[in-house]
Amino acid sequence: MSYLVLARKYRPRNFTEMVGQDHVVQALGNALTTQRLHHAYLFTGTRGVGKTTVSRILAKSLNCQGPDGQGGITATPCGVCQACIDIDSGRFVDYTELDAASNRGVDEVQALLEQAVYKPVQGRFKVFMIDEVHMLSSTAFNAMLKTLEEPPDYLKFVLATTDPQKVPVTVLSRCLQFNLRPMAPETIREHLQLVLQAEAVDADAQSLRLLARAARGSMRDALSLTDQAIAFGAGQLRESAVRQMLGSVDRSYVFRLLQALAQGDGKAVVQTSETLRLHGLSAAATLEEMATVLQRMAVLQAVTSDADDTDPEAAELAALAMAMPADETQLLYSLCLHGRAELGLAPDEYAALTMVLLRLLAFKPRAAATAELEKKTLKPAPKAALAAPHIVAATPVAADSAQIPVPPAAATPALRPGQQLPVLSAPSATRPLPNPVSNPALARVDNQVFAINIEAIPVRVQAESRAEAVVQPNSPALVPTEDGDFWHALVQQLVAQEAIAALVRELALQSQLVARDTDQWLLRVERESLNQAGTRDRLALALQAAGHAVGLVVEVGRVGDSPARRNAAAAAERQLAAEKIIFDDPFVQTMMRDFGAKIVPGSIKLG
Repeated sequence: MSYLVLARKYRPRNFTEMVGQDHVVQALGNALTTQRLHHAYLFTGTRGVGKTTVSRILAKSLNCQGPDGQGGITATPCGVCQACIDIDSGRFVDYTELDAASNRGVDEVQALLEQAVYKPVQGRFKVFMIDEVHMLSSTAFNAMLKTLEEPPDYLKFVLATTDPQKVPVTVLSRCLQFNLRPMAPETIREHLQLVLQAEAVDADAQSLRLLARAARGSMRDALSLTDQAIAFGAGQLRESAVRQMLGSVDRSYVFRLLQALAQGDGKAVVQTSETLRLHGLSAAATLEEMATVLQRMAVLQAVTSDADDTDPEAAELAALAMAMPADETQLLYSLCLHGRAELGLAPDEYAALTMVLLRLLAFKPRAAATAELEKKTLKPAPKAALAAPHIVAATPVAADSAQIPVPPAAATPALRPGQQLPVLSAPSATRPLPNPVSNPALARVDNQVFAINIEAIPVRVQAESRAEAVVQPNSPALVPTEDGDFWHALVQQLVAQEAIAALVRELALQSQLVARDTDQWLLRVERESLNQAGTRDRLALALQAAGHAVGLVVEVGRVGDSPARRNAAAAAERQLAAEKIIFDDPFVQTMMRDFGAKIVPGSIKLG
């Protein structure tokens, strides 16, 4: 007698034997029990999740005659009547399966539909099952639309596809669609355990976990791999043999790599990667296993009580989850996912694997290293100094570094967004501390040793009042000078007449007229790039055409009064005036008072 593979031998014969598709079983079972039957069903899902199996069980449920031959439509086919036996064996006259992958033309579909005019010969219903229906041609779809929409009462359509996106919407709208989901590894592992018990095959738990993960949600793939593993292991399943058959990377290498990455040990990372090369283990499988372990580590870091006590790797996973910070776990997970796409681009996949692993060390946060360096380099402050409020250095300071006096509060400059506070060393016991009462900045600092880092984060919020919604100009301060009015009016005239353009215009707008004689003017700019000989000469020619035959001397320095700054100040005044008009509007005031309306800062713009 020929051997029957596990995928066919243990194909479910009824809905109770279906695994991992409870949502489909419940819907079809209730429909069969209440006899609210649709004329067309569409089952979608990846390979090996049970689309054809559900179709056959549905055909048996519609045509089951019961053990005594008096049965009707049922959700639990008997499996012993002639209709059930014939459907299981594939010789039931009224059940027709069409493989659209090899019969995708309009002629094959028309030949199938010609049988629809004849009533069932043996069963209660004719069932047309079209597998991989998305492979049909557009003309074949069009040929079956009318029959699919209004079939005879005795005809049922069952369509199956792995790619529902390619099925025309005109077909989808005529079918009742069920999506069969990929099965979880635990569901597959439990089913494999039952199958191997029935087959009297000895298997350890870890080998079943490897097979369940390798199946990737497909029960048929899992049973096929189990058949292969039984043959490879001479009738028994052991982790080492299954791992060798699948080409999977031993988890011990993965744990070793993660431990080295958590400790920042680049040498151990390179050595482990070289060991993988010597053993011929797949670099892609290594990154895949690492991503799986990192995902479980992230779950343990977020939910500490989610550990599986039955998993022999649970203790090692918990230790790694504690050793590696959560942000590094997320970063390494992302690097492993993206690194798999880079393996094919590198000349050597093991070199690419090493680069992916070392990339985490390159981007590894240095907070721990900085803290360790501070412990080694900073001396503890004397007790006399700790008795008074003080600020200590935010970065490591050598023991013999010079003491930096604390500036008074009035001389402390305002911080810009993203700027850190001045780094101050702890005062020694021999240097008297400033009076904390006379220095409010120090009076607000407690006795604890800490560092301050202020970062500005722009947040767009609604204004509570008019003062919040007014947009203050962020242009440099304008310092009017004696010649500023004359220079501004002259430059505006040249710009309006289009006498200057490009860099010449920028030189005129950004410069300040410092001094002017009868034959020479002195200009000052802040940017060296504007102080070009050709630009100066063209500006002098423009001034000469305007009636000022003078030579120009340009120096680089701080500018307090330029036409550009005057224009910015004028624009800011117009903006404030426009905002005042909006806020003073009676309707706006009413909306803010009665309905709590708010004006978003920066939303008022001049047209």
